[in-house]
Order: sequence, then C-alpha cells, then structure tokens
Amino acid sequence: MTMDSVHFVRSNTAIEVPPLVPEIRLHLATEVTPIWQATEQILARNGLPPPFWAFAWAGGQALARYVLDNPDRVAGRRVLDLASGSGIGGLAAKKAGAAHVIANDVDYLATIAIALNAELNDVCVEVSATDLLSPDTTFDVANVDVVLVGDGFYDHGLSPRIVSFVHQCRAAGALVLIGDPGRADLPTELLVRVCDYVVPVTKDRQYTAAAGHGDEHDLRRATVWTPSA
Repeated sequence: MTMDSVHFVRSNTAIEVPPLVPEIRLHLATEVTPIWQATEQILARNGLPPPFWAFAWAGGQALARYVLDNPDRVAGRRVLDLASGSGIGGLAAKKAGAAHVIANDVDYLATIAIALNAELNDVCVEVSATDLLSPDTTFDVANVDVVLVGDGFYDHGLSPRIVSFVHQCRAAGALVLIGDPGRADLPTELLVRVCDYVVPVTKDRQYTAAAGHGDEHDLRRATVWTPSA
C-alpha cells in the first residue's frame, strides 16, 4: 500500500463502530469527514469510484453479525469475503475463528481500507484486488470452504456475475452466505432465508440509490440468505 492511499483513507474517514457489530471497528465516512460531503461527480473527476468501502452497509452488518453469533459456520475454515468493501464480513469471520480469510475487492482504495481495518482489529486477512468474477480468472473455488457476499447485489450488470460465481462455489462444496437489505437484483427465488436483522443505519442521501432504496430511514431490515439446494 502506498502512503498517499493510506493517508487518503485515514483523512477521509473516522474510526467508528457499526451499530449491529460493536465487536468491530472500521474506518468509515461520517457527517464530519470529507468523503461524506463529496459528490459522486467530484470523485469521478479525480478518477475515484464511489467509496462504497467507507460505509457499513446493512447487508454486510447483518452478515457479520450472523457469522459472529454462529462461529461454527466459519471456525477452522477457509473463507472468501467477495466484494468485501470495508472488510466487515471477513473481519468477522477471522474473529469467529476462520483459519484463513481472503478479503477481495476490485476497488484499490477498498483494499487499503480493508488492510487498515484488519490492523485496527488486530486480525490478519489476505487482501486481494483480483477480479474473481472475470471469465479469465485462475482462482480455484475449491480452495475456499465458505463464501461471504455482503451487499453485492447493488448493480444490475454485476449481479448475474455474482450469481454465476457463487453457483460455482456452491457446486465445489462451499457454504455461501449472502447479506442483503432487499435489493431488486437479489435473486431470492434461488435462495433460502437464514435469518433477519433490523440494522440501524445512518441517514445517507448520497448513497441511497446504491443501497437500492429511495428513503432515508434510520432502521433497515437485512436478511442473511444461502443458495437453495
């Protein structure tokens, strides 16, 4: 990681505790941090994608809560946290006793944030920026036992690629767990509900569209799912 990137993440976030997962601390955007104020257009002009990694999304919080409350699902196992964002799912898995965690996100700044968040929580995870959804990927899905997907179904074009990837993982014998607050592209017809959570979330006008909602409610229901047999 470069010093400039580390400085960017640290200077544009504050250390916060996600309300549903108080065991984990993260570098997050808040009302007093610069990245909260920036519009998507300003970030794009500077060559930066939207900072999804700077928010503790409801699906990721629900997934992390489930993993921490059910450590037997990951303990001693190899875990992949796909589209990891802040890394909250992978960090929860490591705290719950996972043998090895890969936190994967194609956003370079997300990988910086994940590394900083792992250090903040005194856990060790492998950070990866490889596009695992690419048809050219050489990633062997047989090398993971559990796949976590928190808030991955926010984009109409991305969602089918995630479905295809997790299908491959499931076929290879992996347990797949998905956390989501009910986005339109979530293929619920292919999934089985595991449990529901009510997640306190900060009102955020900028990213309600990315979250798949048109409101600014302080409480959001999020569900943990697993693919049906």
